Amino acid sequence: MAVAQREQRVRAVTDRDAIASFLRTDRLYAAYALGDLDGPQRRRTTWGMAYDSSGAPIALAEHHEGLVPQPLFLMGDPAGCRNLLESVIRPRDAYFQVTDEHQAAISGLYELDPPTEMLRMVVDRDTFVPFAGPADRLVPADIDELNRLYQLGFRTGFPMSVVSDGIYFGVRVRGRLVSAAGTHVLNPREGMGVVGNVMTHVDYRGHDFAKMVTSAVTAELLRRLPDVALNVHADNEPAIAAYTRLGYRVHCRIVETLGRRRSGGWGIMRPIREAIRLTWQRNPG
Repeated sequence: MAVAQREQRVRAVTDRDAIASFLRTDRLYAAYALGDLDGPQRRRTTWGMAYDSSGAPIALAEHHEGLVPQPLFLMGDPAGCRNLLESVIRPRDAYFQVTDEHQAAISGLYELDPPTEMLRMVVDRDTFVPFAGPADRLVPADIDELNRLYQLGFRTGFPMSVVSDGIYFGVRVRGRLVSAAGTHVLNPREGMGVVGNVMTHVDYRGHDFAKMVTSAVTAELLRRLPDVALNVHADNEPAIAAYTRLGYRVHCRIVETLGRRRSGGWGIMRPIREAIRLTWQRNPG
């Protein structure tokens, strides 16, 4: 797909209000980025914006700093996003979180791995349908149990702060934590929360435990905030059906893909890239 070029100006930005104003033009698509504005990752992110000939912002890029491929979020005009990646935000490698249009726009700059298709699903107080069950609020002292559960799936080694700073609920069977869900994003200032880290032990699936813990986290978020979002793999029909039962609806489709800059070799990073890709794909939330 050809990307139309037009007269634009691009620059790095640090003005929180200017960034937030642009993100709010599609706050549900920008849910994670809104969380980064005021969350613990804010010091590890860099931002760039593109402007049209009149000075109006038309595109935004956000990149997390780090040694291995880090998330890179794009929003707005595809040509503007490409211009940002050409001159302002220039990581050698990144884990892109974009739309189909953005993927086409950046393919000339980056060699992209096969994409993972995700659905951004959202819910609010008007559409939420609670699902009752014995889900209890987890506390920081539960972190070892939580990590033992997650070691069976997509992530390991969460610090205690993910529970103390977020909202986590779990279901226990005979005293054993067998299912849990929590938050990726909790930003009261922007009225946005993101549910994630939904995991049920393989021996206890089929009992609606994931639905119970997701419902409990969602209910607590909606008690504080107007909007809640989550990501789910586009081909995960059981999870999509469960979230729909809770009142979630599809807002948009998101493409996640690892990319390496075409201008340089990256062979030494390939094993790390593969490990990062597998880690992201194992995370259903």
